Amino acid sequence: MATLTSAASGTPEAASGGTGAGKAGRGAAARRTDSERLFNRVTLGVLIALALLWLVPLAWAFATSVRPPGELATNPTSWVADNPTLANYREVLSAGRIPYWYVNSFITAALTTLLSVFTASLAAFALSRLRFRYRRPVFLAILAGVMIPPQLLMIPHFLTLQATGMLNTYWAVILPQVPNVVAVFVFKQFFDGIPVELTDAARADGASWLRIYWQIVMPLSRPAISAVTIFVFVWTWNNFLWPLLAVTDPQMMTLPVGLTSVQDAFGLPQAQLMASAVLGALPLLTVFLFFQRRIVEGIAGTGLK
Repeated sequence: MATLTSAASGTPEAASGGTGAGKAGRGAAARRTDSERLFNRVTLGVLIALALLWLVPLAWAFATSVRPPGELATNPTSWVADNPTLANYREVLSAGRIPYWYVNSFITAALTTLLSVFTASLAAFALSRLRFRYRRPVFLAILAGVMIPPQLLMIPHFLTLQATGMLNTYWAVILPQVPNVVAVFVFKQFFDGIPVELTDAARADGASWLRIYWQIVMPLSRPAISAVTIFVFVWTWNNFLWPLLAVTDPQMMTLPVGLTSVQDAFGLPQAQLMASAVLGALPLLTVFLFFQRRIVEGIAGTGLK
């Protein structure tokens, strides 16, 4: 009877204790939810600020490029064109060899991207899957290449290409830009996330390393390939200093170098300058609009999901 009484008397306490624990759990969950909402709002605010930081100059360049020179001289700070016109674009296009420069930029950027993806993925595959002596020191030595300024290698590259007679050719622009340490790092990190059992099973079936690379690893690495392809293409398209040194023939210039000569011919008028800037950025904006999802997947992906 005493046992039953104590049990009966303990039941409300246990119940109240359970209710208190439940309230504490709900309170902790509510605090976590509030913290997550605050974090999401702060993150959204930072992203909007960064987006405006990049979009406002572009919008200003486009708004200026469609304004007549006289209107721009009287009110240079206005965002709205009273009489919008495309005459600035026509003048820029007629003054230079922009169609040739577009073709040259596309050829050099496409070939550089293709060779960079191929060589970087091969190097990353060897560092990720092959077991050889000093593998880690070799990888660290490759990463140390990030600390070497590209300007430091321009004179040796220039002298080598001059000695081989390759200046003023596509290869003079392409070959020095093919080695890419960042691409090797991205591919290696992605390859490390692919299960080793896949390559072990292929090796057990008698497949060569080259066949494993081409038929197993690379098809699974499409996000990394897409991200590296876009980044290398954009970087090569925007590169100005090396094509300026390697190419002096106006017919072989890339778009950034050629637009500089157009700006010099115009004496740097603001409207034509902004029109040339918009023309130079238009292909890159198109690439980002169509392949932004691939960029995010390539950066976020570290293996098979």
